Amino acid sequence: MAAQHLERTALIYIRQSTMAQVREHTESTARQYALAEEAARLGWPATAIEVIDADLGVSGRSVEGRDGFKGLVARVCLGEIGAIFGLEVSRLARSSADLSRLLEYARLTDTLVIDADGVYDLTEFNDRLLLGLKGTMSEAELHLLAGRLQGAKRAAAERGELRTPLPIGYVYDDEGQVVIDPDEEVTTAIADVFTAFTATGSAYQVVAAFADRRFPRRAYGGAWAGRVQFGRLTHSRVLGILANPVYAGAYVFGRFRSRRLVNPDGSVRTVTTEQPRAEWGVCIHDHHEAYISWEQFLANEAKLAANRTNAGARPPREGSALCQGIVFCGSCGRAMSTRYAGGQPYYECARARADHVATPDCRSVRSSTVDEAVAAALLAAVGPEQLALALAAADEVTARRTRSQRAAELTVERARYAAERAERAHAACEPENRLVARSLETRWEARLVELAEAEAALAAAAATQPPLPPADELAAAVADLPALWSAPTTSDRDRKRVLRTLLGDITLRPGPTPHQLRVGLRWNSGATEELIVTRMRPVTESRRAAPEAVALARELGPRLTNPELAAALNAAGHRTGTGKPFDRTAACNLRYAYRIGSPDLLADGELTPRAVAERLGVAVGVVHGWLSAGTLPGRRSPTGRWCIPFPPDLEAACRARVAASPHLHRDADGVDRHPGELSIAEVAAHLMVNTDVVYYWAERGYLPTRRGKGGRRWLAFTADTEAACRTRIADSYKLPEDVKAAHFTEGTAV
Repeated sequence: MAAQHLERTALIYIRQSTMAQVREHTESTARQYALAEEAARLGWPATAIEVIDADLGVSGRSVEGRDGFKGLVARVCLGEIGAIFGLEVSRLARSSADLSRLLEYARLTDTLVIDADGVYDLTEFNDRLLLGLKGTMSEAELHLLAGRLQGAKRAAAERGELRTPLPIGYVYDDEGQVVIDPDEEVTTAIADVFTAFTATGSAYQVVAAFADRRFPRRAYGGAWAGRVQFGRLTHSRVLGILANPVYAGAYVFGRFRSRRLVNPDGSVRTVTTEQPRAEWGVCIHDHHEAYISWEQFLANEAKLAANRTNAGARPPREGSALCQGIVFCGSCGRAMSTRYAGGQPYYECARARADHVATPDCRSVRSSTVDEAVAAALLAAVGPEQLALALAAADEVTARRTRSQRAAELTVERARYAAERAERAHAACEPENRLVARSLETRWEARLVELAEAEAALAAAAATQPPLPPADELAAAVADLPALWSAPTTSDRDRKRVLRTLLGDITLRPGPTPHQLRVGLRWNSGATEELIVTRMRPVTESRRAAPEAVALARELGPRLTNPELAAALNAAGHRTGTGKPFDRTAACNLRYAYRIGSPDLLADGELTPRAVAERLGVAVGVVHGWLSAGTLPGRRSPTGRWCIPFPPDLEAACRARVAASPHLHRDADGVDRHPGELSIAEVAAHLMVNTDVVYYWAERGYLPTRRGKGGRRWLAFTADTEAACRTRIADSYKLPEDVKAAHFTEGTAV
């Protein structure tokens, strides 16, 4: 060792491969810590000696997770380290690549490596060669040890004797055999998971069935290792139980495989993947007592795969569309999706339209059009011989309720045992020892509270379950399968599951007419069937009156008023498109929609308000004003129009009223515009002044005007009249100067 080595830091690197070695192999750990004394003996001062023990319990197979080794390499690269101390070279790294990299950095920075065999100077070729050989031998040693261990594990697994952690519901007996857990509450909970999945067909529904019930789990490792605890059942745990072949009595080895992958950033990670069943190393059937058969395990596995929507599966859902998931378009061959609009489900070929491959026959149809026909075909296919199966299903429901009740009873039994045990412990304590007695009393009270809660839960469970009907009533209900099918207590999911047990898929194709649809049924037995259904008409068509009612209205309409026509249609037994009796409004709408004529509006000698106004030379509003005031007699027609009896004497009275009225223009000649005349507004626009100015000139007599039809003023606007108007504008002191200037310029230009 040279002085430059002693001037730098001496690092003591300490590592054990597992935490079990740290706990049990304490002598090896102590020997590694003692290397600090060896560094002091070789001349390093105590302040220059550092210990790195961050990698205790971490394997040296890779640098991942070894923060201590990474820090050591970094400091070696910085040239801060004079020597690295280790019990043996394999403590630094079990990988030849990692060790070679560290040794190369040590050579470049003149860092020594010291172990129990000696001091190595990496600048010397022989020392590098020796440490490289030792590193390679260490890696080979690890490979040989791992191979022996894996071979021994494989041999024991092939005999079914390799002990592995068992899932909840199984334990090892005194002879090392796998047996069902003797705890009845645990076994009942596991069995109910499989029963609930068989009944519902969904892992989510199993979780819902255990919403108010606790579920056991076993702790692995730590202070609670091996103990059973209770908590909520989660969806991931249900999937794990259903996919675990141990519950089917099989002993499996090699179901999972671990491999190392390189991340894009260069780091290495270990991933564990489940292997296909054909690649399992060992699979021994009937190895131990099972909760379910192997056939049921395979069926559960297939049902889970059928529920995996992200893989393209279309399981029964909660919606009211009966054929959801099994409807296909007969034109493009793609599956039809279900869409809800306004609370109504529709089957539509949406995927084909999204991919721009839709054909002219790809369509959308209301689900009730197809569902009603399919349900009728299903009920017709199920005969009375299915009664025995239905009664067997009822027995299964009874058994399921019994198991649920039994689970609550077992919880009460466990709570009662804990309370009695706490009571015995309190009774065995000396009364004078109050320090202990108080704690035992508190524990006893807590167990009594748990017992009361468990008993209350049992009573609530018994009260919330309605009693099952007697067997004879149940047989009568099952015999009437259509009523049971449409009963409100039958869920949409149950209807879909029943349908899929018999029916494979449904294909929709265009029918013989635009309003019809072909429904192709492929039964699971292989038989096929085709139905012709009529599509629902648009609301504008479905609410139209019957053709017979329209024909009768065409016959009677020209002679009858609307109330009379409505009474005639009702007497003939006709109804509106909405199913209601005809009234005056409905008869009026019918007459308007089909252009049915009305009876003559006017009687002899009657005129309309417009005809009266034209005869008198007044506005129509004047006549309506007389009608509203009651000064002019009139009647309302059946359609609401005014009909005015207008004899000569009434006409003379009206003309006298017009002549005496101060609101009517007596100078009106009843003639519209003459050629070359302009209205007041047109003159104002031409002169670029307000209309009030022109009206003022007309009232003062500056402009000659006449009153035409309706009392409107007309002006013969000649060139002389225009020049006079522009002069008057220029002389006015009330008009703005810019207006005067504009008129002056325009007049000069003219």
